[in-house]
Amino acid sequence: MATRTPTASGLQPMQADWHAVRSQFPALSDRVFLDAACVSLLPLGAGMAVKRFCDELMQPGARDATAHHIWMDEQKASAVPQVATLLGVDQRRVALVESTSHGLNIAAQSIPWAAGDEVLLCDLEFLQVAIPFVKLATTRGVRPVFLSHRGGVVDAAAFAAAITPRTRAVVVSSTQWSNGYRVNLAAIADACRRVGAWLVVDAVQQAGAVPVETEGVDFLMAGGHKWLNAPMGTGFLCLSDRVLETLEPASWGYLTLEAPAGGWGNYFTTPSITPDRRYDFVRTAQRFEIGGTANYPGAIALAKSLELVNSVGIRRAGEHVWELGERLIEGLRALDVGLETRFGRENRAGIISFSCGGRERDSACVDFLLARKVYVGQRYTSGTGGVRASVHYCNDASDIDQLLAAVGDFLAR
Repeated sequence: MATRTPTASGLQPMQADWHAVRSQFPALSDRVFLDAACVSLLPLGAGMAVKRFCDELMQPGARDATAHHIWMDEQKASAVPQVATLLGVDQRRVALVESTSHGLNIAAQSIPWAAGDEVLLCDLEFLQVAIPFVKLATTRGVRPVFLSHRGGVVDAAAFAAAITPRTRAVVVSSTQWSNGYRVNLAAIADACRRVGAWLVVDAVQQAGAVPVETEGVDFLMAGGHKWLNAPMGTGFLCLSDRVLETLEPASWGYLTLEAPAGGWGNYFTTPSITPDRRYDFVRTAQRFEIGGTANYPGAIALAKSLELVNSVGIRRAGEHVWELGERLIEGLRALDVGLETRFGRENRAGIISFSCGGRERDSACVDFLLARKVYVGQRYTSGTGGVRASVHYCNDASDIDQLLAAVGDFLAR
């Protein structure tokens, strides 16, 4: 495939090779970065887009501040079609949120709970996934039910077996944060559908690395600062048609209203306007947004970062991630470590975890790797996890080989 010099506007479809993609991430020139599951790197195009936006803030070119505000709103909205392309959904299903936590709270506050309802989770989850739903026990009389993992796995069959007529919602991460287990979302969605339960999915450890299943998922959210390669304070929420047709948000803002005739600039200069009026909100996912001024620079960076992965194609990016993951797993099997991510491709995204024999030993390994500028993390949940490597589409085989060599050197000390 022909190479092309990368530009700040991103790479054109079918013209990028992995060298050109990698060149969009300047930080990779002096380190092996394998920690996107914590906080990822910003690509060149996204950084330059934010700079241009900030230049405009310092020296606005609009006619007046009202036009300047409207322009900023338009720039923020540029992220929506990129999210829709990434997920393969209609734009009307996409809202912009500030984080995964924000999206989870929107779900928790929008679902119509009744005292005695149950919400089904598992003990592999990051604490933020559980918090909004555990709190429902004291505010709505909802009972959280946690499934226990077996060997680092709570699979779709376990969720399906635990669903009862009292299950109002199932809340699950598409890919678990400590050991990288990726669940079969389609199977869970089928089980939820049989009893009418809402399916809430945290996709923050998958979206942007490999394709994400959206069919049958009612609330799917991801913050931008991990595999989406955007800054903190931005992300997306994807809603099902069932949510859009039957649920309402718990908070409201004027920027989620149907736009007035002639636009907001005309509206604000109309003497007869009054807050004592009927308010008609959009019927798209946008009405679940804050509805006020938001993280405009973050949304602009998100749009440009997604433009890059969309130019590659998320399926092609996913193939690259899975191939590099196989290379890493094969290399780890040859070393004296405990492989925590023992799953086949169908149950993996980009996280590969291993243990050197316990928390202290794992910590020493991470310190050793960081001293060599090999960036990884260390995470555990319910007795699973260890040294966590994040294999992303901007990585290449040399990154994997350098990690394996450094781990081998650590073990040989």
